[in-house]
Amino acid sequence: MTSETPDPRLRAWAPVCQAVALLLGPYAEVVLHDAARDEVLAVWNPMGGRGPGDPSLLGELDALDQAAPDVYGPYPKLLPDGRRLSSVSAVLRDEDGRPAAVLCVNLDRGPLEHAAALLAAFAAPTAPRPEPLFEQDWTERMNEVIGGYVRAHGRPLQRLGREDRLAVLRELDRAGVLAVRRAVPAVARALEVSRSTVYTLLAELRGTPGAAGPPGAAGTPGAADVPDAPDVPDVPEAPGPTALPAD
Repeated sequence: MTSETPDPRLRAWAPVCQAVALLLGPYAEVVLHDAARDEVLAVWNPMGGRGPGDPSLLGELDALDQAAPDVYGPYPKLLPDGRRLSSVSAVLRDEDGRPAAVLCVNLDRGPLEHAAALLAAFAAPTAPRPEPLFEQDWTERMNEVIGGYVRAHGRPLQRLGREDRLAVLRELDRAGVLAVRRAVPAVARALEVSRSTVYTLLAELRGTPGAAGPPGAAGTPGAADVPDAPDVPDVPEAPGPTALPAD
């Protein structure tokens, strides 16, 4: 194909065909067919060995209903080397509404399928988690509770409301996370809120009859129900009063 051609269809459509080929190349073949002669006018990024002047074998385009859509596909095609294509064909009509040319785009699906398989292999777990290695890791339990809630409700952390956070803290309490020393700062970081927010919610949770806690009387807070103190240096415990000798 030369840069200058007397065929008005090439002058009109070659820039469009080249633009599509540049955008999708080298994975897409773009073919412009002569509808009147049923032969190939030009090919960009050829895949099947066809060239200008080769038979198009398009069939009887005049039999197409003019009221029908002029764009067909995507439909599957197969090359002799086994590559699968997704193809789209567009009938280009002249001023009288007769088919003048057909534009076909054939996209090689192989690279996309390989990329999808690679991503699926990386995303899928390859072996069960060794639970003995994680049974003491309370941060794993914390992440599972918070991450599970986010995924189950389809809302990001930033959009969790007060009731959501209360529900998360209730589950963390049941999982024993809040009984761990300095768990509150870690929970605050995981929820992307301040420590004071977590302490306020915990106070509200503890004040609710039947709140989750260690075994005991219903609604009676246990040792694990008391929220962690803020991060301050540990102060030695003051000695108690000295017992007086008995008379």
